[in-house]
Parts: sequence; C-alpha cells; structure tokens
Amino acid sequence: MKIATIDIGSNAARLLVVDVVVNKQRVAEFNKVNFVRLPTFLGFDVFENGQISDAKAEKFVSALQVFSDLITFYDVKHYKACATSAMRDAKNGNEIIEKVEKQTGIKIKVISGDEEAILINESHIAENMDREHGYLYVNVGGGSTELVFYVNGKLAYKKSVDIGTIRLLKNLVTESHWNNLKSELKANVKSHLPIVVIGSGGNINKVFSLSKKKERKPLTLEYLNSSYEELNGLSVEERMHTYNLSKDRAETIVPALKIYINIMQWAGIDEMYVPKIGLVDGLAQALYQEIINEF
Repeated sequence: MKIATIDIGSNAARLLVVDVVVNKQRVAEFNKVNFVRLPTFLGFDVFENGQISDAKAEKFVSALQVFSDLITFYDVKHYKACATSAMRDAKNGNEIIEKVEKQTGIKIKVISGDEEAILINESHIAENMDREHGYLYVNVGGGSTELVFYVNGKLAYKKSVDIGTIRLLKNLVTESHWNNLKSELKANVKSHLPIVVIGSGGNINKVFSLSKKKERKPLTLEYLNSSYEELNGLSVEERMHTYNLSKDRAETIVPALKIYINIMQWAGIDEMYVPKIGLVDGLAQALYQEIINEF
C-alpha cells in the first residue's frame, strides 16, 4: 500500500511517499519510495508581515502541484497534508489553502503546536531506544520548536514553543521567549536516568552529515558549540561555498544550532542522536493507523 504525507513548514514543504508492507511478524514496514523537499519560505513573509505575499503564495501553489503530480504518478490512494507554524499565523492562510485545493486537489489541515508534537510522537522513535536513558526529542523548524520527552519508553512531556530559525533571523525571539523555554526545560525535563537528545530537522541532519559520524553515533554538545562558532564566523556565501550548502540551509543552520545548544545546556544534556526522522514520518504512521482502523 502506497501512502503519502506532506509537511508544510515555515521554510519548506516536504513530501514523503512510502510503501507500507506487513511482514511475516505482522509488523508494518514503511519503505521510502520518494522524498522531496521544496523551499517555499512562507515564514519569511508571515513572521514579519503577518501574511503570505502573492509571489510566495504562487510559488507555494506550484510546489503543491508538483506534490499532487507525484501522488498521482505513484498511484497513491491515501495521503495526509498538514501545515504548521507559518500557516497557523498567516492572516490569508485559509484563502491560500482553498486555492491549493481548487488548483491541485490537495486538502491541507493546519495543526496546532501540540498536535505537531503528538504527531512527532507517532514516529515511535522511543520504542527503539533502551530503557537506561530518558530521551528529549527536539524538532527545530522555521517557526517553532517541538519538544517531546520520554522516560521508560513513555511520553512524559510535550511542548511547542514559538522559537524557530526564521523567527530568529527576523529578530522576533525575545529574551522572554528564551527565559520561558529555559524555565520549561528545567521544570519538566528531569529524570533519575541520564538523558540524551534526539535531534530532528533538516539543519541538524546537515550538521550530522558534516560531522562524518557513523550512524547511531551521537554528536556532543562540545561539537555543536564548535560547529556553531565556526559557521557563525562565516558569511552565508562562505557557508555555501565551504560546505556546499543551499542558500536557505546556509541561512538557517546557525540559528538552528543556537536553539539546539541552548536546549541541551538548559536541560543539562551532553549528547544528541540524529536518526533523520521528522513530522512526515509521524504523519505516515498516523495515516496508516487511520486507514487500518477504517477496515
């Protein structure tokens, strides 16, 4: 069974197509067929002006048309499309969503920060971790950061905060935002077990790739700090040239690192694992459950 999920974030839209196969142990395996990321930059308009410009709206509709064509190409029968922080805040969000449905056939649901955190939990990442640690899942996006904390394999705390890479670039994150996040972490992320971070998002995936670390090996807080200092000392153009980064990645990688570093420092965590999962993965799990529950 082929299914597709679409994550419409503040910086990019992502399409994941998977083929779900139930193995001999009656466990559903999600085999990736295709993954496409298209930079749409919705948050650059929304967080500064409160709405999406005509130019970016047109580009966004074009991106969703590409996704619609791919869904048709792969003969996908079931899909789920969700929009997060930028579309939540856009005054003309509903108007653009209606335009997308009319022109591409794709229906978009705008989800809250809490719903986003819950959907991330659907990736079941904690089930593959040992019970000797607590795990703080941190997903950094353009408009918000989602925190999901597991202890003994169980969800202990979840929170979405309006701190993201684009908001930082636009100087929209105040000292109060940081202080509130620090208080949240100190009050809720604690355990008798040692805690590690599970990092998610395109920027931390790129940092992990640049580290040349083997899969399942952690990044240390010390390494993240040194990466931040090195990248922050370069211009966007220098980052693009030196590390072969796209322009949007070169712009957002430094503020993303700042968010991860602050969270780890305030939660007293020294190591981060980067399994390369995200909202689209949790959406795929949730969609599959909805499908099988119908039968």
